[in-house]
Amino acid sequence: MDWSDARIFLALCRCSTLRAAARSLGIDQATVGRRVVALEKSLNATLFLRTSGGYALTAIGEVAFSNAEKMEHAALELERQVQGLDERLTGVVRVSTTDSFAIDFLIPAIARLHDKHPDILVQLDASTRMLNLSKREVDIAVRNARPDNPDLIARCLARWPVGLFASKAYVKARGKPELGQHFQGHDLVLFQPHFECVKDLTLVGESVCNGRVVSTLSSSLLVRQSIAAGIGLGELPIYIGKRDGLIQLWPERTGAVLYEVWMVIHADLRHTVKIRAVIDEIVEAFAGPEM
Repeated sequence: MDWSDARIFLALCRCSTLRAAARSLGIDQATVGRRVVALEKSLNATLFLRTSGGYALTAIGEVAFSNAEKMEHAALELERQVQGLDERLTGVVRVSTTDSFAIDFLIPAIARLHDKHPDILVQLDASTRMLNLSKREVDIAVRNARPDNPDLIARCLARWPVGLFASKAYVKARGKPELGQHFQGHDLVLFQPHFECVKDLTLVGESVCNGRVVSTLSSSLLVRQSIAAGIGLGELPIYIGKRDGLIQLWPERTGAVLYEVWMVIHADLRHTVKIRAVIDEIVEAFAGPEM
């Protein structure tokens, strides 16, 4: 099995259907099917069971999958190391972040980068999807969680305390909540993962048990926009809330955990000139906000 066959084999293993595998590789479906049949013939082995739900690995296919992943790891390591020696300020740099960071920090950083190095193309993915740096799905990630992979280099860009915020319109119409009343008579907007996972939910240390949860949102940008629209009260990093022109309630109260922003790259890419140029602009974008 050569690497070109291994790529197609791995894609079908992970996607289960010819169509999905072809889409992930950027080739046509017929090519995937033809190459898989040829691979099985060359190995004189049945690697997949064709089922109504798609392609499922046989026992021999499981062995082939394990070895193909080793080939993939070696190929990606070679690619990273070669790219790490690249001294050209040209080419593609892939960056993954959240929609909120993209709008407030990454897009301004890309604009400055373009003025200085117009031949660098930044592919910006703004979603909650965690792309894999080790598999070269992305070159730089800017997130609010630090990874524990030893092959990755993580740099903290910001540490912001978290406060309680409301829009001016909300405060004018509904007033401010009273400490100790657990948001009695007030509407709340919450980050969906916290709403689903935290048993005794609080905002800046105050239980939300008497409040009315009117909206749960899947991203921090949606939480920000909902608070700004006057839908309800909610938690935000203090720097972001003030930047949005919102009113900080109970300024003496902050969340128990700081909101952190981390930039992550693979160790093999840290000296690549084009990636270094993008990193410098991202760092600069976060240098102004108070930590």
